[in-house]
Amino acid sequence: MKILPNWLKQLILKTINLPGLLLSPMLKSSPFLASIYYALFSCQFGREHKAVLSGKSAYQQSLKDIGETSVLLRRNVHRIEKGLIMQPRRDVFAEQFIGETVKIYQRAIELGNLDANEKKWVTDVLTEYFKVVKDTRIIAKARGVFNQVAERQEQVEKFIPYPFDNLPKTDIEFDELHKLFIKRRSVRWYQEKEVPMALIENAVNLASLAPSACNRQPYAFYVSQNKEKAVELAKCAGGTPGWVENIPCTIVIVGDLSAYPGERDRHLIYIDSSLAAMQLMLALETLGLSSCSINWPDVETAENKMGKLLELKPYERPIMLLSVGFALAKGGIPYSQKKDSKILIKKI
Repeated sequence: MKILPNWLKQLILKTINLPGLLLSPMLKSSPFLASIYYALFSCQFGREHKAVLSGKSAYQQSLKDIGETSVLLRRNVHRIEKGLIMQPRRDVFAEQFIGETVKIYQRAIELGNLDANEKKWVTDVLTEYFKVVKDTRIIAKARGVFNQVAERQEQVEKFIPYPFDNLPKTDIEFDELHKLFIKRRSVRWYQEKEVPMALIENAVNLASLAPSACNRQPYAFYVSQNKEKAVELAKCAGGTPGWVENIPCTIVIVGDLSAYPGERDRHLIYIDSSLAAMQLMLALETLGLSSCSINWPDVETAENKMGKLLELKPYERPIMLLSVGFALAKGGIPYSQKKDSKILIKKI
């Protein structure tokens, strides 16, 4: 194709795309016909289809091979927490999934791989649940299984729901928060200075406090402090030519579709990862580190390259990249005028 003139390339592409363009107005009228369009004329969603199916399969496997974390336990225990804080609280709740929950809990205890904090949280919440819930046949059976395998520890602090008044007080006011938001700009020019991993770890710990649907946190942060590798990763994305060579550290935020048993939740990796990414950037700013979010469009060649560099599984999808570093004092910052509330708020 490189030896062909541009006009001929464009003609060939238009000819190839013509049937789809002609039929798309008709095929857009229903989900079924739209699926036919993408099956016959476009493979743009092929990677997502594969990723979602791979994720469903990996989810089922995760119910047997429980490692440091269990997405089912995290989801169900969070659902139980919400039942515990209901006003008024029902005498019987979570009956439809408590059996499944204690079965997975039992499996996790037997395997012994569960992270200590996750195990304590799950144990504490289930202990509180069985303390307050009334027995039915199903709940009594689940209680028996839990009592046989629960590893309780007598500690003052319990990882269970608590009243709003227990939250720490803060002296951060709106004006100070506004300053932080203004200071958090997309910085593309950095000092020749290594980014300490300790600062990244501190920022990630704050990012992990971001909201997450049923507390599953379906993401991971792939961090490269090696300048050569950081630049190579950033080059996979668009929008980096001209400044990519000075990036000292790159973080790739990767979503994990194995956190979900069905297609309906496939979009949550993007929501949860984005919430965490914003908190990560703000946390980095308070630690003296600047960042720039790097867009990640769904481009087959880029996806393949990134997948190989990070050794990703089929159900793991790059969400976005962040360049991180100590800002160059005289480096330019785009003004980037933002929409205000008059445009963004739609009164209903």
